[in-house]
Amino acid sequence: MGDFKPQKGTPYPLGAHYDGNGVNFALYSRDALKVELCFFDHSGTKEQKRFLIEDNDNNIFCIYIEGAKPGQVYGYRVYGTYNPEQGLRFNPNKLLIDPYAKKLTGRLIWHKAIFGYDTDNPLKDLSFCELDSAPYVPKSVVIDENNFDWGDDVSPRRPLSESIIYETHVRGHTMLHPHIKDACRGRFSGLADKSVINYLKWLGISAVELLPVQAFLADRHIPKGTTRNYWGYETCSFFCVEPMYLTNDDVNEFKSMVKSYHNEGLEVILDVVYNHTAEGNQMGPTLCYRGIDNRSYYTLNPENPRFYYDSTGCGASFNVENPYVTRLVLDSLRYWVEKMHVDGFRFDLTPSLCRSHYNFSRQSGFLYAVMQDPVLQNVKLIAEPWDVGPGGYQLGAFPAGWSEWNDRYRDVVRRFWKGDQYQTAELASRISGSSDIFNYNNRNIWSSLNFITAHDGFCLRDLVSYNHKHNCANGEDNRDGTNSNWSSNGGMDGEDVSQAVKKTRLMRAKAMMATLMLSYGVPMIKAGDEFLHAQMGNNNPYCQDNVLTWLVWEAIGIKERNFTRYVKKLISLRKRLRIHNKQHFFTGKAEYENKKDLTWYTQSGVEFRDEDWYDGERKSLAYCISRKNRFILGILNADEKKLKWVLPNLEYHNWSLLLDTSESSDYEKIKSGGEIEVPGLSVLVFEIKK
Repeated sequence: MGDFKPQKGTPYPLGAHYDGNGVNFALYSRDALKVELCFFDHSGTKEQKRFLIEDNDNNIFCIYIEGAKPGQVYGYRVYGTYNPEQGLRFNPNKLLIDPYAKKLTGRLIWHKAIFGYDTDNPLKDLSFCELDSAPYVPKSVVIDENNFDWGDDVSPRRPLSESIIYETHVRGHTMLHPHIKDACRGRFSGLADKSVINYLKWLGISAVELLPVQAFLADRHIPKGTTRNYWGYETCSFFCVEPMYLTNDDVNEFKSMVKSYHNEGLEVILDVVYNHTAEGNQMGPTLCYRGIDNRSYYTLNPENPRFYYDSTGCGASFNVENPYVTRLVLDSLRYWVEKMHVDGFRFDLTPSLCRSHYNFSRQSGFLYAVMQDPVLQNVKLIAEPWDVGPGGYQLGAFPAGWSEWNDRYRDVVRRFWKGDQYQTAELASRISGSSDIFNYNNRNIWSSLNFITAHDGFCLRDLVSYNHKHNCANGEDNRDGTNSNWSSNGGMDGEDVSQAVKKTRLMRAKAMMATLMLSYGVPMIKAGDEFLHAQMGNNNPYCQDNVLTWLVWEAIGIKERNFTRYVKKLISLRKRLRIHNKQHFFTGKAEYENKKDLTWYTQSGVEFRDEDWYDGERKSLAYCISRKNRFILGILNADEKKLKWVLPNLEYHNWSLLLDTSESSDYEKIKSGGEIEVPGLSVLVFEIKK
């Protein structure tokens, strides 16, 4: 045991900070009466020493331990009133994680000792548990935050207008990758493998968006017969990387991965979950925040503080209205930017972070804090603009500088290519940047993050192969997952279908991917969609840590490889056209040679009239974009049959064909005003250069 000398500590910075001689520990708790700091051996199994923290500086308990070093394992025991009906749940028998811990050791063991109440008592959470939880919970570990050589690492800082985002999962991407060493599969080191990075560069991706990598509980709320909470949306520590993703239990493995991506011009964006924690509701375990200061860290039910206010659907909303909790979130974000060099964040259920007195507010403390933060101003901020609370759907409500997941884009693209009625007008708005949603307060056209598929919902292959979800493998009798998929199977669910149906499915998939890449806003691809990875109709595989969600790289056949090349071609075309890097929304006014910046055409080659937009049977449209000395024409035909189409007469000689998703046209040059046949379920792109 080390020669530890406790001394007076300082309240800031919060957490555990090593200065070369010792470690300063600082913990916020408004309602606590007493705090003990517990040191453990390196294995985390034997408690070595306890220190009573006597200094309480404005609700921050702090102590300096001379002789403590990086690698020291520790936890807190917090004393106070146990009165759940008043929202007070202090229980010093529970060893607690430091909210600012930068590393964890040990895995959670689901034993009744981890609960603050006696699970065998009929009073449930009103009872009190005297069992010591220390043998069953993860412990915090002191680290040296500055022991990594970043060299000349610089963020690519790619503008959102030039971004192609690729949503992926650390394990799912690497577990079955043929070129990754066995020891690196499912780890950050596997994702940093040169073969992975080279593939992403070859495809044309600019940024990877990683499903949660902050430390989470992987086995909570898992139905019988399944494996683990695979996605990771049960965060328990906002500064720690998930230990399961480390090869040698070294936090620097994450930094090495980021550095490798930056060296190749790729960005790393994190999917972060600050709206709730792994502790859940009043029936959940006491691991950290609940035991440190339940009334500060969580939003309680105003009518009965025994229970929680929950706008997340996960048990209890994190109380970001509390300035100390806001500080925790902001400190965490800055840590990931300054110490881990990440390039941006996608915020899960963002409106839950922006509620003031239980209601969403554009003037929330969280949004103001982020907007004024000099570090966060330089990274990408992406909102999932909905939660499950009252008034929780807030698409378009976020400030300038934020991008938002646009589910209205997702739904109309699916419905248009499915062949639904009355989709043309909304599709036109979505593919031109959704100005009806985002064009206010000088927001840019890239405010819309466009996607057709994501981790939550059908993947692209299933979207064209199943009319109904098939989630029985999740163990919830197919009740989980959305029923609103707007999918089309071509005639029959599943993979065992005729060649004709397979062709129709491929045509739809190609058309949707082309629509995504030709739309204004930021495109996001779900990993595996580029080679038609299948999830067998499961639209909620959150607990499927297996081949259902792992990318099966070696099973990619000729058809799938061809589709990958096709996606690469689309991304290359988007970049080569250089029409999507505009900043402002279309105006419909003349921009070049008295031509509108954006014009919509019918198959007769004439501009859309008001009545054309209300034609419910219309399943096609064309648009022409005027940019300097060139014109780009896109034609989308969601009808399953060919259509005669007159190209707009712009008084120039020829339209050149750049893309035919059906790959059946043999046009090279078409005279302006000429007539062509547009194949069913296809997208065509033409260009005129003066």
